Amino acid sequence: MTASPHPAAHLAQLNVATLLHPFDDPRIAPFVELLDPVNAAADGTPGFVWRLVEEGEADATGLRPAGENVIVNLSVWENQEALWDFAYRSGHLEVMRRRREWFARHVEAHLVLWWIPAGHVPSVTEALERLTDLRAHGPSPRAFTFASSYSAAEAAQDLRPAASAHPAEAGPPAART
Repeated sequence: MTASPHPAAHLAQLNVATLLHPFDDPRIAPFVELLDPVNAAADGTPGFVWRLVEEGEADATGLRPAGENVIVNLSVWENQEALWDFAYRSGHLEVMRRRREWFARHVEAHLVLWWIPAGHVPSVTEALERLTDLRAHGPSPRAFTFASSYSAAEAAQDLRPAASAHPAEAGPPAART
């Protein structure tokens, strides 16, 4: 894994998941029950910076920018190790192990990572553009995965925030505790 040797860079991540059933379906209830504890764990993980939340809500599951049945998770981390530790060495792993109960198998990339300037809050539009880039062109310093990572130095030319046509899409300023 690649740490950010550049103190002015953070790692953004977008993960999309297509629900097998409507969000209020009882078959999705076990996932919904895990949301608060997993989000609290993320918020308390060393290296966590920010996560997208819907206004007035505790999470972003009500937002559907990628389709009616697609939920998104957008967050920012100090470095790749912090995100990896949360994703694979915390209670989040339980959700990943059970994901086939709730989500369709993706045939194309569903997770994208990219470096951003520290303090930048990525918009949903920016995140979806990075995912589209990864799907269209494969891993690059602009859009990559855990298996094909790049350092912040390698992505230096892409550290400029993408201009969004909709600045409000960035969501609340922060969900950092």
